[in-house]
Amino acid sequence: MTKRWEIPYSVLDLSPITEGHTASDALRNSLDLAQHVERWGYTRYWLAEHHNMIGIASSATAVVIGHIAGGTSTMRVGAGGIMLPNHAPLVVAEQFGTLDALYPGRIDLGLGRAPGTDQVTARALRRGPANNGEDFPDRVAELRAYLQRPEEGEHRPVRAVPGEGQDIPIWLLGSSDFSAQLAGQLGLPFGYASHFSPGFTLPALSLYRKSFQPSAALAAPYAMVGVNVIAADTDEEAAWLATSMQQMVLGLIRGRPGKLQPPVDSMDGLWTQQEQSILADRQRTTFIGSPTTVRAKLEQFLEDTRANEIIINTPIYHHPARLRSFELVAALFQS
Repeated sequence: MTKRWEIPYSVLDLSPITEGHTASDALRNSLDLAQHVERWGYTRYWLAEHHNMIGIASSATAVVIGHIAGGTSTMRVGAGGIMLPNHAPLVVAEQFGTLDALYPGRIDLGLGRAPGTDQVTARALRRGPANNGEDFPDRVAELRAYLQRPEEGEHRPVRAVPGEGQDIPIWLLGSSDFSAQLAGQLGLPFGYASHFSPGFTLPALSLYRKSFQPSAALAAPYAMVGVNVIAADTDEEAAWLATSMQQMVLGLIRGRPGKLQPPVDSMDGLWTQQEQSILADRQRTTFIGSPTTVRAKLEQFLEDTRANEIIINTPIYHHPARLRSFELVAALFQS
């Protein structure tokens, strides 16, 4: 294996609720997946905050992180991410301070500036004036201040306990130039959501690296990039499994998100030609196939992006097939 593959590989889990099953089933599957990928050498297991989505069980992200961390022992567990505009920074500091107190040295805190939902739900979450994330830098600064160790003799009228003085890595996440530049200016690690926004991947990474200023948190740029991977023993099986993800994206395009559907033998008749074209564009960083096929696609992607780490989303309907996909990908990195 070439040197560019000598990077950490991680899991992004939206805890998908599949058709015919419940949130309890999804969360049980997430823990089972985490226990498997820990054995297969994955570095971290991240969960993402979404709301008002009947096919995603990770809305109470900090709670699910505790569930996963409690059922594993060595792998890092964290948020990919917490949508900071939805929360008071103090609450986030306390939640993740508590998680770090329970599972020392294993908790990551990734922050996003999008709502992770529609605008109506965002208003229900925030109970205050709507904004477009313009105060995100101020919220990040406030959160980081709560987590910093106080100077000797410093008086703080508000303190995050647990949280204060704890070494909880903060990442900025995004799919735009805003988060890329801010992460660089603050000297923080950056996670780019190429799995749903492939078109801006290379410009965002370039901007992050050009903007980077060394900090106490990080001496040099560190970029993690998200991709979708559907791997199976054959190209044909992987293509069949991938139709569940294609149906999911089709629902998002139509504004009708739902539960993850079983695979179908053909998408013909389910999408229009225009929708097929839109979906193909959105899935330029979706790698589907046998290990040989996925290896070639991942190798080119890693060469193009020079990513320091890759985080993998695998929306497969059948849980055993989902496990198998992550197992096959792990073997690619270990061979």
